[in-house]
Amino acid sequence: MRGNVAKKQQEPKSATSSASRPYRIEEQVGYLLRRAHQRASAIFQVSIGDPNITPTQYSSMVKLNEYNELSQNLLGRLVGMDKATMQGVVRRLKERGLVDSRPDPGDARRTLLSLTTEGQRLVNKLLINGPAVSRETLKPLTAQEQRQLLDLLSKII
Repeated sequence: MRGNVAKKQQEPKSATSSASRPYRIEEQVGYLLRRAHQRASAIFQVSIGDPNITPTQYSSMVKLNEYNELSQNLLGRLVGMDKATMQGVVRRLKERGLVDSRPDPGDARRTLLSLTTEGQRLVNKLLINGPAVSRETLKPLTAQEQRQLLDLLSKII
């Protein structure tokens, strides 16, 4: 019995086994996602049409454009931002005169947000450039790889 155990321990590990290869940060999902995000963000800043709009601000404006008016809490959930980040995004958009807020008449604890006329004008201009940002970001991939990447990313968020 002991001979079998010793024999199993001496068998070489498969070449695909993670234990047989050193840990490389460049092969880790978090690292790769962060690098892909950096690339996408750089392309966004150059291509979207307003160097002062961040991707999170853009996402918020697009959702406000889609829904017309949203509570700050719901907007944060729709664009995947935590409460503190959402507050900063809304504050900066309000400072630029792109978003307006008012108390919710049905619940004084909530604030309702909407685009101002200037915000509406800007988001309509930026929406024209949105697809080009995605095209440029995904450019190194074939059409099939692009669809596959988007499908896979949708599964893990």
